[in-house]
Amino acid sequence: MSHSYAQPILRTADPAAAMRVVQRLLAIADTSELEVDFEARVSSAPTMAALMGLLRDTDWWAEEDRKGSSEAGDDPLAHLPVRMLRWALPPAFVDPLVQATGRAPATVRWDFSGWPEAPEVGLGAGGCRGAFVTLCLNCRDLDLEVPATDHTVFVHVKQVEAERAPWLAARVGLQVIGEMVMSPP
Repeated sequence: MSHSYAQPILRTADPAAAMRVVQRLLAIADTSELEVDFEARVSSAPTMAALMGLLRDTDWWAEEDRKGSSEAGDDPLAHLPVRMLRWALPPAFVDPLVQATGRAPATVRWDFSGWPEAPEVGLGAGGCRGAFVTLCLNCRDLDLEVPATDHTVFVHVKQVEAERAPWLAARVGLQVIGEMVMSPP
């Protein structure tokens, strides 16, 4: 599996503003195949209960080298803090997930068919490898390691098409605001 490269284009305390930017990016992407991945670091029982209510049968595991996981059939509330992960969700889950996440660090990643042609920077249409948008909730990074009181939107591209990131940001009236980083698989 290859990695995409991500570059931040928006940081805001308003999750609705972040979602509007995500929607504008998705409007220019080829979303003929669209799914959502979700990951969170959960340390509170109310947040865990809200997320588990939405995402039954979600994979989770205890953090900080402690035992406990969904694979073992353990109760996640007895093992907080935990990391939870769910792949290939329908886009309709996004708004309820954002609400249920509360202040927990989380990422919502939209996976789709490709980015459009970017003739101004010499790029043809991009395929599905490297075609993602990620909303980082309550954190500044894709690995959920840097907590924050705001939210960051990242565009993902192939490393060899790095110039597509600022091009995409400009399409939605923004600019890149940080370095390009390799994203987790």
